Amino acid sequence: MPNFRYPRRFFFRSFVLVLGVSLLGYMLHRAGPGAVWKQVQAVGWSLVLIIILGGLSQLIKTCAWRQTFACDISALSWSRSLGAQLVSDAAGQLGFAGKLLGEGLRISMLGSAVPLANGISSSAIDGGLHAFTAVVVTVLGITATLLLAPLVDGRWRIYALLLAAVLIAIVAISAVAVASGWQLMGNAARAIGRLPRLHKLVSSKLSVIDSAEHNLLSFYRQEPVAFCACLILNFLWHAMAVLEVYLILRFMGADVGLVSAIALEGLTKVINLVGALSPGNLGTYEGGNMLIANLFGVTGTAGLTLALCRRVRSIFWAAVGATCMTVMKRGGSTSTMEVKGNDKDQILHRACGPVTADGICH
Repeated sequence: MPNFRYPRRFFFRSFVLVLGVSLLGYMLHRAGPGAVWKQVQAVGWSLVLIIILGGLSQLIKTCAWRQTFACDISALSWSRSLGAQLVSDAAGQLGFAGKLLGEGLRISMLGSAVPLANGISSSAIDGGLHAFTAVVVTVLGITATLLLAPLVDGRWRIYALLLAAVLIAIVAISAVAVASGWQLMGNAARAIGRLPRLHKLVSSKLSVIDSAEHNLLSFYRQEPVAFCACLILNFLWHAMAVLEVYLILRFMGADVGLVSAIALEGLTKVINLVGALSPGNLGTYEGGNMLIANLFGVTGTAGLTLALCRRVRSIFWAAVGATCMTVMKRGGSTSTMEVKGNDKDQILHRACGPVTADGICH
């Protein structure tokens, strides 16, 4: 049966992709192509502003990533960093497998400008901080939804407040764990691994989880300023996403506030997680946006148009990322172009290996 493993995956993903396309077509039919086109026209040329904001978000993400390197990156140009980030983001549009591929591409495109060990470590740290900030925004979004959405009676509102308090407590404990050096993720994974059905799956991932957590905790202790800068920049990246939601809905004439935009973005991240198995989250992303929009008194058509506008922005920058990968691959030997300084400096730089506990490259 092992010979059928990959074909089964291929057919499953193909089926999910076809299902997503069908779902998107059905939603367009139900909303009415004419009604969706009217909303798109309402956004109009303002979509160019959304695309520009998307580019600014990529710059912010690149800057956050550059903060996580524990060795000298003077040989790594900004243009190459941005290009690698765009390539990684373009691959990430394909779903969970695409994100893994994107991280690998981002590391490989550093060339000889950064030692491989440092590239892998920085990727793990950047991914961990980005995930943490995403969880914070998601919790804020869910909390705002529970507080703003109309509930049946006072009893359900109490339950909603209790759930919000639990979610906030989880985020607070995670922050304290990082500050105190607790191995929260590793211990939580081991606890989950005690369940009979999950033991094999979790055990195979423990080394990766421990390594990523160790890199994150070491980074916080050794580079607190860079850690805080990266954390702030990641929050700024999510703030740009909230601004994007707010502006698109405003351009369509929807009466939404910033708190509602935060709630919409937070719930959208949940939709992205649920639809991670679908290539590009096609169909599930648009359907989720329609449902979320209805929660805040916005029409489903406006929610669908919001999703389509954001997808256009994603496709534009994914195309730029694909172009960057082509150009960078055609550039030939990147190590000669990227490494600056005299021959002695280059030899010392290439000899730099993993960073030890004292923060020195060996």
